[in-house]
Amino acid sequence: MSALLQAPGRTARTITRRRRPRTGLALVVCVLSLVVAATLGFHFLVPDIAGFGLLVESALPWLGLVIPVLVVAAFVSRSRGAILAAVVPVIVWAVMFVPAMVPLSWTAPAASASTLTVASQNVEAGSGTAGESARALAETGAQVIALQEMDDAGREEVAGVLGEAYPYTYGIGTVGVWSAYPIENAQALDLGLGWQRGIAADLATPSGLVSIYVVHAASARPGDHAARDEMLANLADYPPRDENSRLLLLGDFNAASTDRSMAGLFDSLDEANQSGGGLGFTWPAAFPATRLDHVLQRGMEVVSHTTLRVGASDHLAVLTTLNL
Repeated sequence: MSALLQAPGRTARTITRRRRPRTGLALVVCVLSLVVAATLGFHFLVPDIAGFGLLVESALPWLGLVIPVLVVAAFVSRSRGAILAAVVPVIVWAVMFVPAMVPLSWTAPAASASTLTVASQNVEAGSGTAGESARALAETGAQVIALQEMDDAGREEVAGVLGEAYPYTYGIGTVGVWSAYPIENAQALDLGLGWQRGIAADLATPSGLVSIYVVHAASARPGDHAARDEMLANLADYPPRDENSRLLLLGDFNAASTDRSMAGLFDSLDEANQSGGGLGFTWPAAFPATRLDHVLQRGMEVVSHTTLRVGASDHLAVLTTLNL
C-alpha cells in the first residue's frame, strides 16, 4: 500500500523536472534571435570589416534558414521568453521579404495596346555564347536587348545575330544595347571611374520617349568594392535629373537589392516582383543565390518580370514587359 502511495509523488517530481526550462539553451536562443533580427533590420549598419558587411547584405534573405532552428530550439528550451524572442526574427524577416516574394502575376495589370519588352544579361566574357544569348533573347520578342561584359569576339557575334531585327544600336566598352526602336541622344555615362561601363539614351517608341540606362557596375568582392560603390552612387544622381517621365535602368549592378549601395537608386526607382514569385536570384546561374541583375523603372506599369537561363553565362537573364 505504501508503495502505491509513493508512486504518484515520484511521477509528479519527474514531470516537474522535465518541464523545467533549460536556462542555458533559452539564453542562447534569446541572444541569437535578437542578433538575427537586428542584422536583418539594421544590416546597413553592419560594419564592413574584411568584407563582412558585403557578405551579409548579399546573402541577407538566407538568414531566414536560421530562424526555424531558433524556433525549434526555443520550444526545446521550454522557455516562454525564448519562444517570444524567436518570434522576433520571424516577424522581421516576413516584413522584409514576404511582400517581395508575392507573385507579380497576382496583381499585374493587363498588357495595354502599347508595351515595351526589355531583356538584359551579363553574357560573361570568355563564355563564348554571347551570340547564343542574343539569339535566345531575341526569340522572346523583346524590343530592346541590353548586354554586358562582351569581349570583342562576343560583340561581333551579337551584331551578326541582332543586326537585322535590331537595327538601332549603341555600345561603349563591354556594354551594348540593341533596339527595334530608334535610339536617340546616346552617350557614355561618366561615373567617375576613369573607364566607361554605362550607357544613357532615349528610346523613340511609338508612345513617346523612354529614357534607358544600361550599366555594368564594377566588381564587388569582400574588402574590394569601393569602385562599385562609387559607380552606383554616381549613377543614382542621373534618374532625378532626367527629364523624361518614363525611365529604365537595367544591367549588372554587382549588388543585391539589399545592398546599402543600392539605396540611392531605390529612392527614385522601383523594381517589380517576379511574375512567378520568389526573389529572382540571378547569380551564379548554376545555383542562383543572390540578385545582381536588375531592371529598375519609373513612370510605367510592369506587366511581367522574369529571369531565364540563356547561353552559358554565370548570370541569368532578366526579361521585363511594361505598359507604356
